[in-house]
Amino acid sequence: MNDYEVWGKRLQILKEAVPSASKVAFLLPAGSWQLNGHRLREMSRRLEISLVGMPVQEATPFEYQRVFAEIAPERPDAIIVHDMGDLLHNRQLIVELIEKHRLPAMYGAREFIEAGGLMAYLVDQGEAGRRLADDVHEILNGAKPGDIPIYQAVKFEFLINLKAANALGLSLPPALLALADEVIE
Repeated sequence: MNDYEVWGKRLQILKEAVPSASKVAFLLPAGSWQLNGHRLREMSRRLEISLVGMPVQEATPFEYQRVFAEIAPERPDAIIVHDMGDLLHNRQLIVELIEKHRLPAMYGAREFIEAGGLMAYLVDQGEAGRRLADDVHEILNGAKPGDIPIYQAVKFEFLINLKAANALGLSLPPALLALADEVIE
């Protein structure tokens, strides 16, 4: 599954959790939005979702507060948060801002759920770590890095934080709860 398919899956799960969602904000680094915004909007149209970018120029508390204040008049129904390093580093602030705006949220990293976020769909880190160890083993045994096939994740985890759902007054469909690999209560 490539990155675009993963983001499509995250949007699909978010739409299942919040069927009435027609406008979803997407918090991500500015460079990612400039490069990939058109492809991400194309995916969202298939789900009948209008995707609104929330590009972050720099990883500072002021910048996060600015983009949330800027998106508020758009009145998004939900938010999806990229899993890039600077966003992950500021996860507690991001989760707090999302809670303040009472938005159901989909994240790309477990750490956001541990900070109180609603849902995450992410690459299984155990599988990724094993694959990385296999690659290192091959290199140490003489393989050229360029000869090792590029790994694409095939195993994912879906996490739900019921405490966050309850705080939003969100009743998640039983079918969606059944799909979760982990439900945090």
